[in-house]
Amino acid sequence: MTNKEIVSNFIKAINEHDVEQIYNLMSDDHIFIDGYGDKYSGRKDMKEGWANYYKLFPDYYIEITDYTENETIIGLFGYAGGTYKNIKDKSNSNYWRTTAAWKAIVGNGKVKYWQVFCDYNQLQTIIDKNQNVNNRIKLSD
Repeated sequence: MTNKEIVSNFIKAINEHDVEQIYNLMSDDHIFIDGYGDKYSGRKDMKEGWANYYKLFPDYYIEITDYTENETIIGLFGYAGGTYKNIKDKSNSNYWRTTAAWKAIVGNGKVKYWQVFCDYNQLQTIIDKNQNVNNRIKLSD
């Protein structure tokens, strides 16, 4: 399987909310960096992080429109979105969609590195409005 195919399978698992498959596609020393620059290491903690993220955004998705790759790095470009805790109203005010980019590094058939580049402002405003606090989202405490 090519690196691009591995990353495509990873994105498919993310979009299907298949935490077990996401886990299986990550290397043991997997590194995730979110849009704030916060770094998380290890696939075990990331498995819990993805499960928690889907509780916040049950319809979270990634839409890839373009990609580029070299021998070790794949750059992905497109959109990410979802609805906060599936709280829906007439104005769809809890839904967010933003442009995003991802950096992926594959090694030994696993995703070793996944970094997100996006603007979380709209997302954070929705969370703050619903929680009535100013806490930024985190994958773990």
